[in-house]
Amino acid sequence: MENHTIVTLKKGEGRTIKAGGAWIFDNEIDTIVGTFTNGDVVTVHDFDGYPMGKGFINQNSKIRIRMLTRHVDQEINENFLRMRVKNAWEYRKTTVDTSSCRVIFGEADFLPGLVVDKYEDVLVVECLALGMEQFKETIVSLLKGVLKEDGISIRGVYERSDANERRKEGLPKMKGFIGETFDTEVEITENGVHYLVDVVNGQKTGFFLDQKYNRLAMQRICKGKRVLDCFTHMGTFALNAGIAGASDVTGLDISEYAVQQANANAVRNHLEDTVHFRCANVLDELPKLAEAGEKYDVVILDPPAFTKSREATKNAIKGYREINMKGLKLVKDGGYLATCSCSHFMTQELLAKTVKEAAKAAHKRLRQVEFRTQAPDHPILWANSANVPESYYLKFFIFQVVDEK
Repeated sequence: MENHTIVTLKKGEGRTIKAGGAWIFDNEIDTIVGTFTNGDVVTVHDFDGYPMGKGFINQNSKIRIRMLTRHVDQEINENFLRMRVKNAWEYRKTTVDTSSCRVIFGEADFLPGLVVDKYEDVLVVECLALGMEQFKETIVSLLKGVLKEDGISIRGVYERSDANERRKEGLPKMKGFIGETFDTEVEITENGVHYLVDVVNGQKTGFFLDQKYNRLAMQRICKGKRVLDCFTHMGTFALNAGIAGASDVTGLDISEYAVQQANANAVRNHLEDTVHFRCANVLDELPKLAEAGEKYDVVILDPPAFTKSREATKNAIKGYREINMKGLKLVKDGGYLATCSCSHFMTQELLAKTVKEAAKAAHKRLRQVEFRTQAPDHPILWANSANVPESYYLKFFIFQVVDEK
């Protein structure tokens, strides 16, 4: 745990944490004085000895230190962790519907490498940092206690630490119960839509909570409309369109499992007569629909991240341009396009430029309705120079496709 090792930065380094970020990279460190085990909490000094705070160290990772506190005299103990957990929950109570929400969002809640999602009375934990492993179960216990104070009883906790990022930390993938076993299929309600969330087999922690209010924004637009929802996953945008009174909704996804879940969710919401799903490769299917002369009032594009690294961004831009160009060709004049990216490497400016290029290639004119980001339970932590990149990833545009009359 915590020891007296002092890590000193090179002169001119530490720009990220000085600006409000949470990471110190391996090439920013000058000296390490003291003995430690990977995962221990160490003290960080600037090149001139100025104390910068405490964080946990991991020599397996290029992110050598993840900062826990700016206060060098702060003890990293149970009281500290309870304070962090309590603050995270109080923030959610103020900003979002907490029936299902992200309760802890890593660096943005000053608990780096840890994500906790709440689905009604179930918690799903994802731990991506070695240093957080030692605190994980304590934090879960503290969170259950904090929720209990508000009359919320948690019936089970499941861990979904099965992302590839763990390998960069020298950690094995982990998946399983924390504590007692329980029924891992959980029914949740979001924006009036009912879903069955499978926390064991669903993507990430079982469900994408970050688009909650973007889906709600689409309800207003989809009433009475013919809608195409691409990369539908569990049918979330499609079902929001259906419950808002869309006349006809089609959802496409390449995963047979996702389509089965989406169809079951349509039945669960008594929308099976107007909302339909089928298995298809969206990039192949959109040109076929265009050839068949299909037109939609609303087209929604919610693709997976085409890039998870800075190096792959160039190819990702081509992918986003292609999907938007193909989607735009299916929108009626006066209809709407919703398009997004969930990669933090695809910045708002880059996505806007890419959509602009797609519109030009498709000979379409766009009028922006609104720009949105992730839901407030996935808070974007601002730094003095820029947003902390690991906390800002979702960009969501809604456009009207217009021709001058």
